[in-house]
Amino acid sequence: MTTVPDYPDWSAADPSGRFTDWLRERSDTSWAGATSHRFVDELAHGTLSEDHFRRYLVQDYGFIETLVTLVGYAVAYAPDMAAKKTWTEFLAVLVSDENDYFQRSFDALGVGVALQSHPPLSETTVALRAAMLDAAKSGQYADVLAVIVPAEWIYLTWASERREARPRQAYYAEWIDLHAIPEFEAFVDWLRGQLDGIGPRLGPSERQRIERRFAAVVDLEVEFFDQAYDSAQG
Repeated sequence: MTTVPDYPDWSAADPSGRFTDWLRERSDTSWAGATSHRFVDELAHGTLSEDHFRRYLVQDYGFIETLVTLVGYAVAYAPDMAAKKTWTEFLAVLVSDENDYFQRSFDALGVGVALQSHPPLSETTVALRAAMLDAAKSGQYADVLAVIVPAEWIYLTWASERREARPRQAYYAEWIDLHAIPEFEAFVDWLRGQLDGIGPRLGPSERQRIERRFAAVVDLEVEFFDQAYDSAQG
């Protein structure tokens, strides 16, 4: 788990760097744990058991509704129409292309409708949902960005590093592709830019709050991959 060290003033840390790079570096151990997790390595090599992937997908689908809700708040909090448009386009992807992927994969893996609609959520999934909703209800655009940037950036990072992998399971390969395409890379860079523009203008206590939100999500992403190997999750 990331332990947030004594809080430095932003200008003393690196006033010329990207604020999001600074946040990532402050969570470096957990970041590495998420982006080099055995789950994503086994996924890329095609050695991940279907039971583990099924368990992961069920929990991830249980989280998607919360992510959609969070993006809805982002649309509301976004500072201008251009930003609102970008968020809306991402929302459309979540409820169409990504949702379609889940449905096709559930069919291939034999996940029934009841489990799709009402999965027994793990403690980690519940905690991740709570972190997202707490940020959404904060009323602050920076707080929404603080939780969605690490979640999406982690997926871009591990998938991009494995984009050449062609596991024999089509739904493994497609999950990598969905998070390594140029459009997703551009979106994540845009997300980072949104937070980069806000972070340096925040006061020390506000930046500390943003850092804690960011670090909490990075920790939870590690746990989210861990739980795929927990047979108690079904």
